[in-house]
Amino acid sequence: MATRTNPLQFVQQVRAEIAKVVWPTRRETALTTVMVLIMATLTAIFFFFVDFVIRQGLEGVLRLFG
Repeated sequence: MATRTNPLQFVQQVRAEIAKVVWPTRRETALTTVMVLIMATLTAIFFFFVDFVIRQGLEGVLRLFG
């Protein structure tokens, strides 16, 4: 069973944990944002071509039997 801590101890523990957080720099944030945008664009292009190939194949099969 978990032991209860009083509110003062809880606040002190939260502050101690927050002090351990390392926030990214503005440059790191910008680089990560650019990388995400590039990967999202590449993924969109990839799925566009996959959709195109599947659509062309399906239309070919339907033309053949339709």
